[in-house]
Amino acid sequence: MAAGRKRTLPTFNLSFLDIMFCGFGAVVLLVLMVNSQMVHHRREKSQDLRGRLNELEAEVQAGSQLLAELKNSLEQTDSAIAASEKQSAVLIKKIQKTALEIATFSGYSLAEKQSIEKLQSDLKTMEAARKRLLAAKRQNQESGRKARHFSGEGDRQYLTGLRLGGRRILLLVDASASMLDSTILNIIKRRNLSEKSRIQAPKWQRTIRTARWLLANLPTDSTVKIALFNTQTSFLAGSAEKWIPITSRGAVNRMVDQLRKTVPGGGTNLSGAFRAASRLNPRPDNILLITDGLPTLGGKGPGAGRVSSDQRVRFFKQAVTMLPASVPVNTILLPLEGDPMAAGLYWKLAVSTRGSFLTPSRDWP
Repeated sequence: MAAGRKRTLPTFNLSFLDIMFCGFGAVVLLVLMVNSQMVHHRREKSQDLRGRLNELEAEVQAGSQLLAELKNSLEQTDSAIAASEKQSAVLIKKIQKTALEIATFSGYSLAEKQSIEKLQSDLKTMEAARKRLLAAKRQNQESGRKARHFSGEGDRQYLTGLRLGGRRILLLVDASASMLDSTILNIIKRRNLSEKSRIQAPKWQRTIRTARWLLANLPTDSTVKIALFNTQTSFLAGSAEKWIPITSRGAVNRMVDQLRKTVPGGGTNLSGAFRAASRLNPRPDNILLITDGLPTLGGKGPGAGRVSSDQRVRFFKQAVTMLPASVPVNTILLPLEGDPMAAGLYWKLAVSTRGSFLTPSRDWP
C-alpha cells in the first residue's frame, strides 16, 4: 500500500524558482541598461566640459598675445614721446637763438635810428641837469636855515603867517575821534574800523604831515615838546621831562614815529591840554595848536549825552582861562562839519594872545 502510493511534488517547486530567476534577471538587465546610459551621459558631459576648457584656453592664449602686443605698442609710444620731447627741446633752443639774433639785429637798427635823436636829447638833458643843480643849490641854501627836512610839492608857503619862533615851542596835536574825517557821518563810520584803517584816515595823515612841516620849519636854536590830547593829554617820547632840542634828530624822530602810530579816538578836552602847558617848568614861549574844532569835554571830564554848540563854546572859554600868561597861540584849524563857531573863536584867541590863525587848503602840505 505504501509502495503503490504516488509521490506528490510541491506546487511552487519549479515554477516559483523560474519566476524568481526571471525577475532577478530583469533587474540585472535594468541596472545594466541604466548604468550604460549614465556612463554615456557622463562621457558626453565630459566631452562638453573639455571642449569649453579648450575654448577658454584658446581665449586666454589670445588675450595673452594681445596684451603682449599692447605692451610693445606702449613701449613704442613712450619712445616716440621721448623722441618728440627731445626734438621739441632742440627746436625751442633754435627758436630762442633765432629770436635773440633778431632782437640783437633790431637793437642795432634801432640804435642807429635813435643815435641822432639821442645826441639831440643829450643837450636838453645837460641843460635840465644844470637847472636842477642850480635849484638844488638854492634849496640847500634855504634848508640850511631849517632844523629838519620835509618832502613836499615845492615852494607853496601857505603858513608864512605863523609865528614859528621861540626857544621853547609846545606843539599840541588834537588826537580825538573827530580827526578821522571832516564830516560827522564819515567819522562815525571810520571810528568803527580797525586801528590800522583809523591811522591811515586821510585827515589824520594830513595832521601828521602838518606836524612834520612845523617841526621842519622851527628855528635851529629852539627846543620842542609834542603833546597829544583827546580825553587825556600825553607827551610823546619822554618830552614831558625835558625840552628836546630840535637839532636832536634821534629824539625828534622818536616823537614823530610815536605820532605816526597813534590811533585817534575819544573826545576833545582842550582844557586838559592848556592846563598841561601851564604846568610846564620852564613854561613854553610859543604854542602851536593843530585841531579841527571846539572842545567836546570840559575841565571836569566827560559830560552826559550829546554836546550842544553852546556847551562847546563854554568849554572853549573855560580852556582859554587855563593858558599860561603871555604865551602866543598859533592855531592851524582843519575845519569840521557842524562847528561854525570854531573859526571865529580861534581867531579871537590868536588876536588876544598875539599869535596867528590859519586854515590851510586841503592839499597842504
